[in-house]
Amino acid sequence: TSVAYAAIGMARDLGFNDHVLGMGIGIFFVSYVALQIPGALMVERWSARGMISVTMIVWGSLTALTALVHTPIQLYLARFLLGAAEAGFFPGVIVYLSHWFIQEDRAKATGNFMAAIPLSLIIGSPVAGWILGHNWFMAQGWRWLFFLEGIPAILLGIVAFFFLTDCPSQARWLVPEQRQWISHKLEEEKPPNRQLVSLGQALRSRTVLLLATAAFLQYFIGYSVIFWLPTVLKSQSGFSDLQVGLFGTIPYVVALIAMLFNGWHSDRSHERRWHAAVPLLIGAAGFLCLTSLPSSSQMTVLWFSMICVLMAFLPAFWAIPTEILSESTAAVAVGMINALASVAGFAGPYAFGYLHTRTGSFIAGFAVLMLCAFATAIFMLLTPAATHRRVSESLASS
Repeated sequence: TSVAYAAIGMARDLGFNDHVLGMGIGIFFVSYVALQIPGALMVERWSARGMISVTMIVWGSLTALTALVHTPIQLYLARFLLGAAEAGFFPGVIVYLSHWFIQEDRAKATGNFMAAIPLSLIIGSPVAGWILGHNWFMAQGWRWLFFLEGIPAILLGIVAFFFLTDCPSQARWLVPEQRQWISHKLEEEKPPNRQLVSLGQALRSRTVLLLATAAFLQYFIGYSVIFWLPTVLKSQSGFSDLQVGLFGTIPYVVALIAMLFNGWHSDRSHERRWHAAVPLLIGAAGFLCLTSLPSSSQMTVLWFSMICVLMAFLPAFWAIPTEILSESTAAVAVGMINALASVAGFAGPYAFGYLHTRTGSFIAGFAVLMLCAFATAIFMLLTPAATHRRVSESLASS
């Protein structure tokens, strides 16, 4: 993300220490978490197209305005508002995909959407490194980074408004027979219990709680890696800003390939739990190597490549809620799961920065992330391979 690379310049030009940067990174998730469930419900009850386009335009504008930051308070405010702007986007897209893709294609579709995470880092890392090295019109490179990376979100938000449709029945680019077939197939796959389920009932479901805990731990790892990888590479390699950006793309290339393959294979084999657990075990092995073996620039990149395989967890994991829960339940559950996962987006980077400040080393942080990866894999394997009827009825009877 832009703030992960901008942190290098902000530390140098504004004197922000790891504590300030960790807080600035993490406070985003306070407002992001608070508005998760309302955002997901707005997509279900209002319009996915409207919600997605509005959030993209607003978050792009706020990202660009972050270029004006001079003090820690200004950074905290900018990040807090950005979290509020982005809150409805992710759960909205997950619910939106369930309105378009049948179950046998859903993990692959989710994987294609999630592939934007490593793909954006593959493209964004070298671009960010290059921008950081230029001070156009007497403005530091990290300021240009925020400004230039906010513009694409604004443009894509406008495109989304004109090209997305909320459901197949509204898609004029499909012939009537295609619209009818997709709508009929999706209706057949809906869980039999269509009763509205409250947040309190969802919280009492063992399956939802297992998914929420697994998401919390995986996102704790993922956000820590994404936000601190540039800093770790910089400190352990002596790379220039541009080299950090270039070498920082390698782990995300590995993650992209693993994510696309895992989503495809999960659909092909009709299996979710092991497809979520195995990438986490590979990532845990990467953390073990990173903490116990001698480090060098090349080996650090290799171990981070293993670690980033854990991103392949995402398509299999996010296919589960919309397959086993009714529409109204899925909207609540996806918002709740992502809200709890997003708490980890605050806790992870902040805790990692705190441990580095206290110990002067990254080892303690890596050890914590390794344990989280093992625990997440266990939680995924404990999640029951429930049928639609069993999970829906267990929620309704809670």
